[in-house]
Amino acid sequence: MKKMDTKALKKYAVRVRKHIIDEVYNASSGHPGGSLSCTDILTVLYFAEMRVDPKQPLWEDRDRFVLSKGHCSPALYGVLAEKGFFPKEDLLTFRKADSYLEGHPSMRNVPGVDMSTGSLGQGISAAVGMAMAGKLDNKDYRVYAILGDGELQEGEVWEASMAAAHYKLDNLAVFLDYNGLQIDGKITDVLSPEPVADKFKAFGWNVLKTDGHDIEKILEALKQAKDCKGKPTIIIAKTIKGKGVSYMENQAGWHGSAPNKEQRDQAMAELDKVLAELEVE
Repeated sequence: MKKMDTKALKKYAVRVRKHIIDEVYNASSGHPGGSLSCTDILTVLYFAEMRVDPKQPLWEDRDRFVLSKGHCSPALYGVLAEKGFFPKEDLLTFRKADSYLEGHPSMRNVPGVDMSTGSLGQGISAAVGMAMAGKLDNKDYRVYAILGDGELQEGEVWEASMAAAHYKLDNLAVFLDYNGLQIDGKITDVLSPEPVADKFKAFGWNVLKTDGHDIEKILEALKQAKDCKGKPTIIIAKTIKGKGVSYMENQAGWHGSAPNKEQRDQAMAELDKVLAELEVE
C-alpha cells in the first residue's frame, strides 16, 4: 500500500471525527465516545497499513479487520466512507430503519465490513479464526482488530487470546483501545482488568504500548508487530474517550449519548478549526 504522510493521515482522522458526530447527531443515538477514541487507529490501519481495495471488498487476499467493540461503528463507517467503500452521504442514514448502516456493523450489508460484531468478546474470537485460516491456507494476509478496554471483562476474550498464542498467530495484531472508561464509569472501578500487559504476556502474546492518538507511534507499533515472529501482538493504545471534542473528552456520559444541535455545532466548529490549522501547516 502507498504510504501517506502524517499530515494527510491527521486530516483524514479529523474528517472521520466529523462523520462520527454527524452520524450520531442525525440518528439521535449511537456511541460517540469510544468511536472518537479509536479514530486515529482506524485511520492509520485503512490509509497507511492495510491491503484493501474498495472496488473489491471481498478480495480474497485482502487484509482483514474486525471491530470487536462493534458499538463504535460510527468510526468504522466514517473510515470506510472516506476510503471509498460506499458514498459519504449514506453516513447520514446511520441507524435509520431503512438504512444498511446499522448500529452495529453487518458483514452482509456493508461493503468493507469483514465481521458482524456487537456482542462483546466475539469479535476478537472471529479475528483469531481468520488468522488461523490464513495460516492453514498459506495466505500472506494479516488480520487486525480493535478491542475495547471494558470488553476485557468478557471471558471469551481470554479464551481467544489463549488460542491465538497456542497457534502462534503472528499474522494477528490487536489494538486495545484503552480509554479507561465504559458505560458505568472507570473500568478499574467497574471490574478492573489490570494488570493488562502482564496478563497478555502470561498468555504468550507480544505486548506493545503506544499513544493511540500519535500517528507516527501507531505506525511504529504496527511495524514492530510485523517484525515479531511466532506470537500474536497486542498493542495497548492509551487513548482519550471522546478525543477531539472538548466537552466529550474523558466523560463516561458520552459513551452512548447523542449531541443536541448546539453541541453538534460546537463539536464541528472545534474539528473545523483543527482541520484549518492542518491545512495551514
